[in-house]
Amino acid sequence: MPASETAALAVARREPSGSRAARRLRRSGLIPGVVYGGGEDAISFEVDDRTLRHVLAGAGAVVELSVDGDPATPVVLKELTRHAVDGHTVHVDLLRVRLDQAIQATVPLDLVGEESSPGVKEGGVLEHVTRELTVEALPTDIPDRIEHDVSSMQIGDTLTLEGVAAPASVTFLDDPELLIATLSPPRLQSEDDEGIETETELVGEDGAKGESGGDGASDGGGEE
Repeated sequence: MPASETAALAVARREPSGSRAARRLRRSGLIPGVVYGGGEDAISFEVDDRTLRHVLAGAGAVVELSVDGDPATPVVLKELTRHAVDGHTVHVDLLRVRLDQAIQATVPLDLVGEESSPGVKEGGVLEHVTRELTVEALPTDIPDRIEHDVSSMQIGDTLTLEGVAAPASVTFLDDPELLIATLSPPRLQSEDDEGIETETELVGEDGAKGESGGDGASDGGGEE
């Protein structure tokens, strides 16, 4: 879906500080961030954690950012850093953009219709290999996510980027041969078959070893 709507985000300017000050900031419910680009100086800011989550969840690609009540500037999310353990946001990077100039962005790729796929119905396994795509478009045309229907995939099929339709006004920048997904034969059946074959081989080997052992014992008795 294109990000045709923008949301407003008001933040407060802050002086750049070290990691200890940033931790104190987060404990008080505020998230440190920075906005840069657009030929202007970078500005460090702080924003309420809940406000930031609410705006990012409801906005499209473009956010109207206001620092200390200054006129709003269109920005896009450049990077959202999360805590490795609890997943909480620890820092946010925003990039100033012009609405009349194309930008590059990373967009999630969702596969839909898996349950209706003939290959999946036959027990095949759909492996989603690539989950993000690099795209280029005007800021207001950057989609929140891209969906591709895999309901017609059969066992043995391979999906590359060449088979994914780009949304209107959006250009894919990744290699057209980029592997997106595969639909493989049932893994359980393959493992069972291999197990049966292995068991058969082991039984044969055991029988052979028993015969060899008997001959060896007889030979040993002869030597004595």
